Amino acid sequence: MASSSSEFLFSLLCLALLSLPLIVSSIGINYGQVANNLPPPKNVISLLKSVGATKVKLYDADPQALRAFSGSGFELTVALGNEYLAQMNDPKKAQAWVKENVQAYLPNTKIVAIVVGNEVLTSNQSALTAALFPAMQSIHGALVDCGLNKQIFVTTAHSLAILDVSYPPSATSFRRDLLSSLTPILDFHVKTGSPILINAYPFFAYEENPKHVSLDFVLFQPNQGFTDPGSNFHYDNMLFAQVDAVYHALDAVGISYKKVPIVVSETGWPSNGDPQEVGATCDNARKYNGNLIKMMMSKKMRTPIRPECDLTIFVFALFNENMKPGPTSERNYGLFNPDGTPVYSLGIKTSSTHSSGSSNSTGGSSGGGGGNTGGSSSGGGIYPPVTDNPSPDYMSISSAGGKGRFVECVLFFLLLCIIKLRL
Repeated sequence: MASSSSEFLFSLLCLALLSLPLIVSSIGINYGQVANNLPPPKNVISLLKSVGATKVKLYDADPQALRAFSGSGFELTVALGNEYLAQMNDPKKAQAWVKENVQAYLPNTKIVAIVVGNEVLTSNQSALTAALFPAMQSIHGALVDCGLNKQIFVTTAHSLAILDVSYPPSATSFRRDLLSSLTPILDFHVKTGSPILINAYPFFAYEENPKHVSLDFVLFQPNQGFTDPGSNFHYDNMLFAQVDAVYHALDAVGISYKKVPIVVSETGWPSNGDPQEVGATCDNARKYNGNLIKMMMSKKMRTPIRPECDLTIFVFALFNENMKPGPTSERNYGLFNPDGTPVYSLGIKTSSTHSSGSSNSTGGSSGGGGGNTGGSSSGGGIYPPVTDNPSPDYMSISSAGGKGRFVECVLFFLLLCIIKLRL
């Protein structure tokens, strides 16, 4: 009888071990459509799969795209553009928008989030800022009325310009002039369990100060990194330092915000730029996006300040978009050309044979390069010291993201061995 019980327990433990999740982070991709030469949405599914993507973020609620992703298994984030925020003060209009642009496509299209506005607080438009939080409330209220608030969260995206300083991460805080608008949004995140979205571009920090910012540090290449003197945390890449700067700013506002998760809603690197856009090269873009995607594929993304939280990241962007205004870099953030060929090799399995039929799409208020602000530098620069000799603590704490799960597996294995020996 004892032997039978032990065998039963052994079987249960084996099942438990097999059920442990693999240390693989899901990959998010931003799908903007500010172009007149892109393939139709139905043709992008294979492109997204070729880079291992499982999450897609749109900059609108394009019906053609939402229909194309029906039954695809991708988790979709849709967006309500800045131009519609004022209208959403009317709860009836918010409900109509949710029913038409979200509920109508469920459950076959897996919509999981709605981003209300992009980089509104740093747009220097007081009317737009005043409309943001009421719009978020109205959209959330519409989801509640439709019984969808448990499966779809509401949030908004910010640039790093919401920070007053960003180096070192332990010294950061939110800009005081934005706190009156930001605090209600943070309270909303706490109440609804939704994440705060951050558009983070290490490219801009390097472009501004290439003599004092290590290129290897921003490209996820081997480097000495730096140790934050205030926290003693070590960083070997700028993106994680930028994310932890926001985490520290959340902590500085109040203890109730310590558990608000962060999602990197945009990050990327341009493959081409104007002569003054230092670092905007194909090789640097390949290294940045390739190394980042490889990191997401191989292990969980956890930063030193929040080692228990997996970081969700959306790479910007799927395509080069030829109708985006601004400097040359704005039109060169894509992983793929409009004909479906890779702009550069990511060093992972990709497919180069795709339909190149154009949809002549000009829809979608695509972000990138800082979104509506065109890439703000304020609050975005993480400037680690540049020295010649590698520090002894070269490997970043953030590179050990899977340690907790590894320890659990080892303990399970040891327990299984003990039980097996007693059988």
